Amino acid sequence: MDMTWVTERVALGGGIWNARNMEELAQSGVTHVLNMQVEFDDRPLAEPHGIRVLWNPTDDDFLPKPPELLKRGVDFALEALDEPEARLYVHCAAGVHRAPMMTLAVLCAMEWEMEAAMVRIETRRPVVDFADVYVESVRRFLESRVESEPRS
Repeated sequence: MDMTWVTERVALGGGIWNARNMEELAQSGVTHVLNMQVEFDDRPLAEPHGIRVLWNPTDDDFLPKPPELLKRGVDFALEALDEPEARLYVHCAAGVHRAPMMTLAVLCAMEWEMEAAMVRIETRRPVVDFADVYVESVRRFLESRVESEPRS
């Protein structure tokens, strides 16, 4: 299984594709899957293991991604990680563009500084290629979160 642990509870990687790989994920303690690939829906593979899946299909087209797409994934991830035993696997087909973009959004939503999160992700998974347009999409998403927070 092409999986890299970025933190103790958040992993990043490529497509799951088959039942054997899903079983390997379950055995590694993964409880939630955030699937960014448009190519394949993991939900039927995850069902026998009780793994919760958000299928958030995203084209790897190097076009800006809407804040709603990132919000859907971040909301799922943060809710999952509220459970102390939860472990999250974020993936796309190859774990190079879309999943790193979403992992970056998740870490930043967990109060990581963007540059530190990018360094951590790239250090742990050297094949990651942060496309400028995707990093900018994460920045816009984070700004939209700040703007929508209630003022005190």
